[in-house]
Amino acid sequence: MKLRKLLPIVLSATLIAASPWVFSEDSEDARLPLDELQLFVQIFDQIRSAYVEEVNDQVLFEHAIKGMLAGLDPHSTYLSEDSFEDLQESTSGEFGGLGIEVGMEGGFIKVISPIDGTPAANAGIRTGDLIIKLDDQAVQGMSINDAIDLMRGEKGSAITLTILREGIDAPFEVEIIRDIIQVQSVRSDIIEDGFGYVRIAQFQNETGSQFRKEVKKLMAATPALKGLVLDLRNNPGGLLPACVEVADAILDNGLIVYTEGRVESANGEFRASPGDILNNLPLVVIINNGSASASEILAGAIQDNQRGVVIGTKSFGKGSVQTVLPLREDKAIKLTTARYFTPSGNSIQAEGITPDILVEPAEIKLLEKQVGISEATLARHLEKGNKTTAKTPATEKKQPAIEDDNQLYEALNILKGIAIFRQ
Repeated sequence: MKLRKLLPIVLSATLIAASPWVFSEDSEDARLPLDELQLFVQIFDQIRSAYVEEVNDQVLFEHAIKGMLAGLDPHSTYLSEDSFEDLQESTSGEFGGLGIEVGMEGGFIKVISPIDGTPAANAGIRTGDLIIKLDDQAVQGMSINDAIDLMRGEKGSAITLTILREGIDAPFEVEIIRDIIQVQSVRSDIIEDGFGYVRIAQFQNETGSQFRKEVKKLMAATPALKGLVLDLRNNPGGLLPACVEVADAILDNGLIVYTEGRVESANGEFRASPGDILNNLPLVVIINNGSASASEILAGAIQDNQRGVVIGTKSFGKGSVQTVLPLREDKAIKLTTARYFTPSGNSIQAEGITPDILVEPAEIKLLEKQVGISEATLARHLEKGNKTTAKTPATEKKQPAIEDDNQLYEALNILKGIAIFRQ
């Protein structure tokens, strides 16, 4: 793969850097604002001496750091030793908790996406839900890390989330039992004779190799494969290298994504190397408002390189790069350092990926079979006239339940149309 300045990037398209950038001593940016520093010292001293309860100096400094980062954007944050370990642990595909990707909005915790098969998904938590209370604790004013710490816990323990949801007038409570989260990154199936389906739930360390393995398994089971549906709905992102590896497996050439930031190390581009594992088979990608970060990068790369048709609803719009800058004593800060751009130059940030064909989720039911008249029902009708060898009745095809997943049904219909047109 031809990559310029390929950096190790982790968790929701976050990269880990060995050290922060350094400004020269005579740089205008290197001068500290003395008046503001004096103000900070005064406030710090007032809190130490006058606050109703005695507060440890270390705790005050940690609060100051958290507040400084939290004021920048929803994704920049301070990582304590435990939070740093949690971040690294979550990329392995096994971790404790509820199974939701979250961010901050208006002082509340916003659900970016529940992860397939986790307690949160099974409890009915949806993308866009606002969590306003964790058990009896209000989350407003709470840092994202503190909220995540409260949501984590021992397997089998319960937590009650108070939820605000669009379309529902009053907040409601959902009790969830914590579990060990084991995310199955990639799975596949044959949804109808000749048409395959691959679901990527999250981009983890092994997602790229797992994707290749699942595609090869589909092609071995169905040598006459006519097309593939790639499902990225409610995929909150994950490891950028894994996303790039999947894109490289699908694209024969071309730009996958590029980043732009204020410092040179934040600028880079990622290109596909020759070779298409699907051999140019028709491809339909499904996204929704729970598709974020790395999943948006993959959908944008496929769309801009005209490798497939993207359907569904507009994606989440998380198009910023977070660099994890390690500090002393196994602590770090996660700092937003760049924005992602699709191959055509469109920013993903706060904009998302607009599907080529809008398909809103809906419930569709087949009408009862109509009884009518045809030529074959008329008395003394002529036989068809040509003699052919009787064909063995075709085996019943594995049809997706359209009342359960109309977006998948539409994706299959589009694949069929492309396959017919190519023939």
